[in-house]
Formats: sequence, structure tokens, C-alpha cells
Amino acid sequence: MPGSHDHLSETHILGRRTRQTVVRVDEKDERTWLQNTPACPALAQHRIAHLGVCEAHAPYRIVRVRQSGTYFMACIGGEGRILVDGRWQVCRAGMACLLPPHLLNAFHAVPGKKWEFAWVRYQSVPEKRPIVMAGSPVLAKFDGSALRLAALGLAAECESAHSAPAAIHHWVELIQGYVLQFAQPWQMDERLSRLWEKVAENPGAPWTATRLARDANMSEEHLRRLTTTQLGRSPMRHVTWLRMRRAAELLATTDEKIESIARAVGHQNPFVFSTTFKKWIGWRPSEHRAKAPGRVHGQ
Repeated sequence: MPGSHDHLSETHILGRRTRQTVVRVDEKDERTWLQNTPACPALAQHRIAHLGVCEAHAPYRIVRVRQSGTYFMACIGGEGRILVDGRWQVCRAGMACLLPPHLLNAFHAVPGKKWEFAWVRYQSVPEKRPIVMAGSPVLAKFDGSALRLAALGLAAECESAHSAPAAIHHWVELIQGYVLQFAQPWQMDERLSRLWEKVAENPGAPWTATRLARDANMSEEHLRRLTTTQLGRSPMRHVTWLRMRRAAELLATTDEKIESIARAVGHQNPFVFSTTFKKWIGWRPSEHRAKAPGRVHGQ
């Protein structure tokens, strides 16, 4: 069940056996783990801060309490654990995870198990919308093998003494295309896409399963089945997710009172809002605000 994550703090542990191939957008980021990695200015066109491929072994553990940009991870082999919807969940081969900005970001390797994955970390640009849409899945099936190859291809091209700008451009476009396949799935029913955008635009409305089904022009059972298959959660749990995601964004980027934010996302009772927020995000709204605004950095 979702619960408190008060014990989590900023962490970056790779471990002796973990291996990574990393490409970053430029050399301005001087964090130790990014040193001696190739820079690729072409990543800036899609607001990508860095990307890479990792073979992780325990005690590999990453916690970002102030994650400012969208983070995408596709598992290629083995399994690890990732914090999604306020609880630790298994991320194994054939799955991917897409985490929006302003939320706690945490994952770790499992002792005795290898974990292979590719990742793409986006920069936070206030005037630009993140690639995460209201109908984007958070943790779902995805074949990340092509993304892995594209990331390795880009790294090799960037490290080559005879790197070709045209080749780099094609690698970057492929990588962005693979992320969008997951973030903005073409196969999603158009009625669902419109429904979740409508909920995201007005999270404070009194949404119910009946109203959602009526607005989507389908039965409650059909809506439940489609949402569970495509997003991995029930319709009302997805409403809660969109509300808490919006609340986290407002807490991180505005000075609005917590009571006002609670009402904006459909909670008239601030205590109920605080309890729900802590279950999904990991700490109380006031704690989230203290960690986030104006102090963002991270993986």
C-alpha cells in the first residue's frame, strides 16, 4: 500500500559492479557521475538533459527528492524496484516508467539480481509543456531494446573522432521518438485521451466513475477495462493521480496556500488532502513545498 517515505533523502549510489554509458547535453553539469561523459548539444532541441544505458547491481540506489524534469526509464533485462503511485513496484524486462516533474523519484537494484535499463532525463523548461500527458501511462509494458541501441549508438557517435552531425541528429530523433511512443501512445482510444485531458484541465471538478464514463461515451465497465489495460490503474485512481500530480506542481511552482491548492484539486477538507497527498507522493504538502521550489536539481 502507498505510505510515508519520510526516510528517503537525496541519494546517488552506483556501486562497484554497476556500469553506465551516459550522454549529456553539455559540460555545464559538473556532478561527479557525469564527468568524462560525452556532450551532445543536439539533445537540447528536445530539452533532454542526459540519457544513457545502465547495468545496475546492488547497492545501486537513486533518490531525487527535487526532481525538476520528466524522467523516462525502460527496463531491458532483469528487474529493479521503482517508487510509483507512492509505493515500491517491480520494474522488469519489457516494462517502462514515465515520471513527471516535481515528484519524488526513487529506484534501486535488488540484491543478487542484475537490472538493465535505458533512461532519458528531460530538462525543466517553465514555458514548455512536459511530454507527460494526462493520458500518459506511468508504469506499463514497453520494449526498450531499440531505445537501448539508439542510446549506445548516440554515445559511440559522440565519442568518435569523426562524428557526423547528421548521424547524431538521427540518433537523437530516434530516441525522442521511442520515448513519445510510450508517453503519447497512438493506440490509446481517442475518447480516453480527450477524457483525461479534460480531467487534467479541471481536477477540482466532482469526478465520479459514472461521470467519467458518461463523458467518455462508454459504459463504466468498458472505461474501467480500458484504463486498467492502458494506464495500469482504475479510472478513479487515475483521477487521484492527476489531482496529486497537479497539486505537486502547484506546491513546487507557486506560493498559493495549501488550502487553496487542496480545493483546486477537488479536496474541500485540507486534512484529507494532506493524507491523500502523503500516500501518493510520500510526504505532506508542506514538506513537499519545502523541498521543491527554487531548489530543484537532480538526475
